[in-house]
Amino acid sequence: MTLLSPVIFEEQEALDGYAIGVATLNAEKSLNALSLEMIDLLTAQLIEWSNDTHIASVVLRGSGDKAFCAGGDIVKLYESMIQNPKGPNPYAENFFTKEYRLDYLIHTYPKPFICIGHGIVMGGGLGLFAGASHRVVTESSRIAMPEISIGLFPDVGGTWFLNKMPDNCGLYLGLTGASVNATDALYLNLATHFMAADNRTSLLRQLRSVNWVELSDENHHLVDQTINKLSENTESLRPPAQVHPHQSIIQDVTSHGSLSEIVTAITSTKSDDKWIKRGAKTLKAGNPTTAKIIHHQITHGKHLSLKEVFQQELSIAIQCTRHNDFTEGVRALLIDKDNTPNWQFNSVDDVPGAWLNEHITSAWPEDQHPLKNL
Repeated sequence: MTLLSPVIFEEQEALDGYAIGVATLNAEKSLNALSLEMIDLLTAQLIEWSNDTHIASVVLRGSGDKAFCAGGDIVKLYESMIQNPKGPNPYAENFFTKEYRLDYLIHTYPKPFICIGHGIVMGGGLGLFAGASHRVVTESSRIAMPEISIGLFPDVGGTWFLNKMPDNCGLYLGLTGASVNATDALYLNLATHFMAADNRTSLLRQLRSVNWVELSDENHHLVDQTINKLSENTESLRPPAQVHPHQSIIQDVTSHGSLSEIVTAITSTKSDDKWIKRGAKTLKAGNPTTAKIIHHQITHGKHLSLKEVFQQELSIAIQCTRHNDFTEGVRALLIDKDNTPNWQFNSVDDVPGAWLNEHITSAWPEDQHPLKNL
């Protein structure tokens, strides 16, 4: 694998004949945006490492200091949607299907899987990060699912991890697209460990010195011990919490019986706090259809299995590519950059139930779903 490859793979020798598999997203200029080529390379290598008895654990990281992964290659998806406005869209179906298979592989990986979420972790990057057994954040981590601004929805497992957050935080973060830091990520169960950014190299060095064994459960424990040592005495580096101090506000605005009331409560919140004000502004300008989808994810997705979550989300993602709001949102934010999307509907009250149903209905018969065999 050359330095020109969008993913660089290394096998770093450890003790007793074991090795650490290291995958580095190598697209620093695009903030390591996840491309189809990256997905294919990662999937093939991770499967190979999972079957290699000499690979004790896997580390996934991003190149550079700005981002682990800022999301999927949305511009490429936009081009495919312009070419196939109402579907079928071969590129989008291929991209999303392979992305979901990769994320599911990480969620169910048989060995310790360490993801270093340094810098920006958004969208498709959070999909990679959220599945890892060991999710490490640093003082520079900035995590968000801002899909409401482009007419998509918190996909790649958002139904799974948003529902595991405490006290309606998942609904709030989905609707507002609010960015969270490392301290928040630990509170929200998005991250498992905090580590100083300067210790990223030390982590790999320490992992090479671990006395690995054949048992996966024991190796998970050994990784915990290794990262915990690097986490000691880091309290002064951890950024001030943003979510927990606002828990009462979040609980209050999301406790209403209808989505319309929740949106009104969030957008009319009286606060001088920049984090709260920014979230309210994002929701107010965001896509009403996305808000409806998010509410559906939270209220109907709590008891779904991981497999069912991924199957349902793939269906919704494909339906988004076949409806105009996603295309319009990307155009306004990333293509023309006029920040004035012309959404199909002006408010959540205007979104008909039939329109939402079109988005949450599978694009395929059950026996033809691309993820039926997960």
